[in-house]
Amino acid sequence: MFELPLFPLNTVLFPGMPITLHIFEDRYKKMMQLCLAQNRPFGVVLIREGIEAYGPLAMPHSVGCTARIAQMEPLTEGRMNILAIGQERFEIVTLNRSRAYLMGQVKLAPIDDPDPDALPAATERLRRRLARYLDILNEAGLVDFDPANLPTDAIDLAYLGASLLQISSEQKQALLTAGRAHALLTAVGEFYRREVALLEMMVARAGAGDDQAPFSLN
Repeated sequence: MFELPLFPLNTVLFPGMPITLHIFEDRYKKMMQLCLAQNRPFGVVLIREGIEAYGPLAMPHSVGCTARIAQMEPLTEGRMNILAIGQERFEIVTLNRSRAYLMGQVKLAPIDDPDPDALPAATERLRRRLARYLDILNEAGLVDFDPANLPTDAIDLAYLGASLLQISSEQKQALLTAGRAHALLTAVGEFYRREVALLEMMVARAGAGDDQAPFSLN
């Protein structure tokens, strides 16, 4: 176990994914100054109860993702813009509210892989569905991403797919909480099965001249 500064947010960070933050509250200025001075990560956790800014310290979900600062842009009055990269899943063991910001005793929670023989099929299903999803969005001019550049690692693929999904933060938290590789790949793949079917229907309706079929990422 180790001590980790915690940043409760209304968003979910996955390992390997970027997050941009505008730091303007004094408590989080202090947190980021600590992380920068000691070259240490902080933890991004989804808020379970409470508010994100200017209120009492929120109660977070118990599973989060460590984040390491990659870039910092200083602004006036100690404010800053931060680019951080998600690194590892963790579970909160205890919370410490004695500082202006939350601290937690946490333990890392790597993905379990009890049945590696089942992973290739689940990975390939997700890869096909995610590639088709991106193809449709590329053709609609909504994104510019070559599916050939999708990660080769199964977990990296699952976390990229999870981060791209247009679903609620609570649903994303459930994906982050998934502790087994096959369960994670299957759950993300099922979201994309439905997303691809929906997008293909919308494309077909738009092609048929249906003015009631708006097509956007929302």
